[in-house]
Amino acid sequence: MSAIVSRPPEAAAPAAVPRPPRTRLNPKYLPLAATISLFMLMATLGSVFYDGFFSPQVFLNLLIDNAFLCIVAVGMTFVILSGGIDLSVGSVIALTTMVSASLVEKHGWSPGLVIPLVLVMGTLFGAGMGLLIERFRLQPFIVTLAGMFLARGLCYLISIDSISITNAFYSEVSQWRMRVWGEASISASALIALAVVALAVFVAHYTPFGRTVYAIGGNEQSALLMGLPVRSTVIGVYTLSGFCSALAGVVFTFYMLSGYGLHAVGLELDAIAAVVIGGTLLTGGVGYVVGTLFGVLMLGIIQTLISFDGTLSSWWTRIVVGALLFVFCLLQRLFAARRP
Repeated sequence: MSAIVSRPPEAAAPAAVPRPPRTRLNPKYLPLAATISLFMLMATLGSVFYDGFFSPQVFLNLLIDNAFLCIVAVGMTFVILSGGIDLSVGSVIALTTMVSASLVEKHGWSPGLVIPLVLVMGTLFGAGMGLLIERFRLQPFIVTLAGMFLARGLCYLISIDSISITNAFYSEVSQWRMRVWGEASISASALIALAVVALAVFVAHYTPFGRTVYAIGGNEQSALLMGLPVRSTVIGVYTLSGFCSALAGVVFTFYMLSGYGLHAVGLELDAIAAVVIGGTLLTGGVGYVVGTLFGVLMLGIIQTLISFDGTLSSWWTRIVVGALLFVFCLLQRLFAARRP
C-alpha cells in the first residue's frame, strides 16, 4: 500500500497593491502652459537685466497699451475655435474711429449716441458676414477679406485725412486712471478689456453657446448630428467678433483721440498671432480665452523688453513674434498628432 504524501500548500501570490494614478498634464493644456511659462520667463529675464522692469506699472502698461488688441483677440478666439477666421477686424476698428470722429467733431453728436451706434454698426457688420458664410457656405477667408476691403474703403468715403477728436468726454476717459497699488494705476480701456475677458470666459465655458462653438470646431458634422444649433452659432460667432471689433474701435478712439482710415492696419494679424500664441488651435475645437489674454501680454512684453534695451530696432518685435508663431505652430502640430 503506497503511502500518501501530502504536499505543502503553495504559497499564495501576494495581492497586487494598486499604484496611485500618475498625474500627467492633459496634452490639450500644453500650449497654454507653454505660453504662461514663456511669459513668466520673459518677465523674470527682464527683471534681471533691466532696472525698473519689475514694477506693477510696467506690467499694467502691458494691458493698458494693448487693451484694444485684447478685446479684438477675444472675438477672434471664438471665431478660430469654431474653425473660422476673421480678417476684417482691423478695418472695422478703423471704420469705428472714423464714424465716431466724424459724428462727434463734424456733426456735433453726443458720445452717448455715437458709441452705441458704432457698436450696433460693428455687430451688424459681423452678423452680415456670418450670414453669408453660413447661408451660402462660403469660405470665411474670402468673406472676411471682402469685409476688410469694404470697411477700409468706407473709411475713405468719410475722409481721406485724419480727424482729431477734441470732445471733452473722450479726453477725460483717455486720461482717467484708477489707483491700483502705490503709484501704479490702470486705465478705463484696460478695465474694459478685463471685463470682456471675464465675460468671454463665462460664455465660452458655462453657456450652451460656448459649448456649441467648441463642438463645431471639433467636428461640425458631429455637432449637426447631435442636434446642436450649428447655423445660428456660426452667425453668432461672427456677430460677436464684429461687436468686439467695434468695441475695440471705441477703445482705440480713446487711445488715439482721432479717426483715420489707416488706423489698425495689420491688427487682424496681431490678433491671430495672439490667439495662436495663447494656445488656440487654428483647426478649431481647442483653446482658452485666458490663453488669448496671455498671448496679448506676450506681444506686449516683447515690445517692452525691446524698448527697455534701447539698442534694438522695433522691427525685432515682428521677428520675435514670427519665431514664436513658428514654435507654437509646431507645438500645435505635435498636439494634433497625439490626439486620438
